[in-house]
Amino acid sequence: MTTRDDDDGKPKFGRLLLVLIGAVLICAGLTWLMGNVFPNFPN
Repeated sequence: MTTRDDDDGKPKFGRLLLVLIGAVLICAGLTWLMGNVFPNFPN
C-alpha cells in the first residue's frame, strides 16, 4: 500500500510543482511585458 500511495502522491506533487513554476513564469512574463509596454511603470 505504501508504494501505491507514493505512486499516487508523486504525480500530484509533480503537477503542483508544474503549476507553481508556470505561475512564476507567467508573473515574470507579465512583469517584463509591463516594463516594456509601460517604461514609466514603477519598479
